[in-house]
Parts: sequence; C-alpha cells; structure tokens
Amino acid sequence: MAESTPGSVHIAWYATGFRAEQLQTALAEISAIAPRYGATHFVVYRSRDDRYRFLQVADFASKLDWERYWFGPEFTAFRARCSSWYTVPLTYAWQDLVATGGLTPSEAALEPVAE
Repeated sequence: MAESTPGSVHIAWYATGFRAEQLQTALAEISAIAPRYGATHFVVYRSRDDRYRFLQVADFASKLDWERYWFGPEFTAFRARCSSWYTVPLTYAWQDLVATGGLTPSEAALEPVAE
C-alpha cells in the first residue's frame, strides 16, 4: 500500500502500579494534539476488566502524518515525561482503513431495537 493510504494507528498502553489515573489524563491530552498533525479522528479507551490497560486509536490520511505526530515535539516530550507511567516495550500497529461508519451515542439511543 502507498504511504498516502488512510489508516488507523493503535497503541496498546499498560500503566505501571498506581499510575493509571495519571496515564489516563496524559493520554487524553496527547491524543487531543493529533488533529494538529492531520488526524481525522482519535479516541482513547480504558478497559473495564483491567483498569491499567488503555488503547489509543487515531485515524490519519497518511502514515507520514502519523509519523510526524509520533516523532513530533509534543509526543517526544510526553514519552520522556511519562516514561515511568507505562510498561515497555511500547509499539504501535498501523492499520489500513477499509471501512468506516457509525452513529453518535445520541443517534444510537434513538434507533429502534430489532425484535
């Protein structure tokens, strides 16, 4: 696939002991910067089964835009400042975007349930 193919990057984070709340706040802050680098969507999930486990997802028009964000000054500073808050190694997975869609939570609440 070409480097300009839209995609989604997934980063699995695992907080170290008693750092989950701090990591959650920091991930929300660094994720909000992604649109400056061309992200069209971002989200951070926190597991209900394991409160130390997070998944950061961001969609970009190209992998180059993602790399500019990942290696940019804000994310570099984030990793330096928060390095003891998560386990290593830390790796990301680039996914080619094949299909997208959905409803907002308020739209989903209005949808009738099929019987």
